[in-house]
Amino acid sequence: MLWSDPSDEPPEELREAQLMLRRAGIVLAVGMVLLFLVLGVH
Repeated sequence: MLWSDPSDEPPEELREAQLMLRRAGIVLAVGMVLLFLVLGVH
């Protein structure tokens, strides 16, 4: 951490990117589970 950094808060763009990545990860995980369920049924 540099002494010139104002605080521990990440910039707004970084927070939005992290939220999008988290949502994409959740959607991907749910999609994989559904895919395995569908493949397991057939």
